[in-house]
Amino acid sequence: MSQPDNEGPYSQPKDEMPAPVDAVPGRHSQLSIRKKQRGVWGLIALGIYLVGLGSGYLVWGRTLPGSGSNTTKANADLDALFEEVNPSAGVELPVRYGGFAPELIAAGVIDYAQFVKLYQEIGAPLSEQQIAILKEGIDAPVIMSKENQHFLLNLFWALGLVNKNKILTEGPMMRKGRNQVVNYASTGGWTLASKPVSELYASLPILALTSEQQERLEEVAAGVYRPCCDNPTHFPDCNHGMAMLGLLELMASQGASVDEMFAAAKTVNAFWFPQQALEVAVLFKETENVEFSQAEARQVVGQPLFSGSGFQVVHQWLAQNGKLGQVPEGGGSCGVK
Repeated sequence: MSQPDNEGPYSQPKDEMPAPVDAVPGRHSQLSIRKKQRGVWGLIALGIYLVGLGSGYLVWGRTLPGSGSNTTKANADLDALFEEVNPSAGVELPVRYGGFAPELIAAGVIDYAQFVKLYQEIGAPLSEQQIAILKEGIDAPVIMSKENQHFLLNLFWALGLVNKNKILTEGPMMRKGRNQVVNYASTGGWTLASKPVSELYASLPILALTSEQQERLEEVAAGVYRPCCDNPTHFPDCNHGMAMLGLLELMASQGASVDEMFAAAKTVNAFWFPQQALEVAVLFKETENVEFSQAEARQVVGQPLFSGSGFQVVHQWLAQNGKLGQVPEGGGSCGVK
């Protein structure tokens, strides 16, 4: 059944729609967030059933209909929106590098020679700053950009993998036991270590958290999803999940609030999954007239929009309503790069 152009796949009565908020929203209680999302769960299930797994991807990236000036304007609008999603100047995150990276090398989770060689082989040799981050550590803010998003993905993947935290030692990753934990993409897929991953996994308390910091970490990790699967960061079975865990752990260790961590996750996910983030941005613009920068971070990275199944529904709605465009860069994969 077709929907009016001004309604999205998770439409609710206007008085129930979440109001636009700043990228770093005010603190919400868990109960408040659950109430906001309660009305969409039934529609999500129905949407996924009707769409069918993967069906949306059959039309991903097709050229928008139209010609002449209309097409030119549509392309210009899409370019402007993508610049908002992935700013060319990058985005400074509320977290600093500090000295954790040299500890990763010392622990054997990063083989420095292999790490450097990887980027040389792909024609993107490490910058002087990136080398300093790895070898010495630097007191500088983390800036996420198109140029360094792969570097940060691998850096934080290594951190999330080796840092001892009960999300790894007591969470879903341990469902099949310690002996099987190396079979996930986030563990067995890490090929830049100088020691066996089975020895490295959650082995060193590089970032020791207070109980309050751990609570904030777990709250955010349970609410940040990725469109390559249906798992939250609390279940980091792929590289993006493990890298997000590493980043959130670093932020928590430096006293970041829940809202700051959600906002950072929104930014980082947009660079790691540019196509999906662009489509979510189009959805907000078309259905609520909300700019991506003003969309509530918890919504953007949450299960209804940014999990694998949730995003499929978003994608299918955009396809059915002629709103799809293609980002200049592809989305993320789950391997070392």
